[in-house]
Amino acid sequence: MFGLMFSIPFLMFTVVFVVILVKIVGQWHKNNQSPRLTVEATVVAKRGHTTHHHDAGNLSHSHSSTTYYVTFQFESGDRLELHVPHNQFGYLVEGDRGALTFQGTRFLEFERT
Repeated sequence: MFGLMFSIPFLMFTVVFVVILVKIVGQWHKNNQSPRLTVEATVVAKRGHTTHHHDAGNLSHSHSSTTYYVTFQFESGDRLELHVPHNQFGYLVEGDRGALTFQGTRFLEFERT
């Protein structure tokens, strides 16, 4: 019984880890199979999602990481939110118009016109 108490959480952690890994690899594969598209778009929104990580042994040691997202609107009125690298995020301003290049859910480039 005692061994089972430790086996179940380990098994649950392993299953969750494998499911997340399969989802990430699946999205990566789907993006690779998608066509590379370049379309006219407008930057309509920007946001960052910050997560804080603490060292389990010492709460004074922590760090943060931010993931950046930009929402683009196409001439048809459809919108698409993409994860954008931090070195591109600062260059994009709401209202910018240009050519958005993406592949599936992967941001590749935005050229202002």
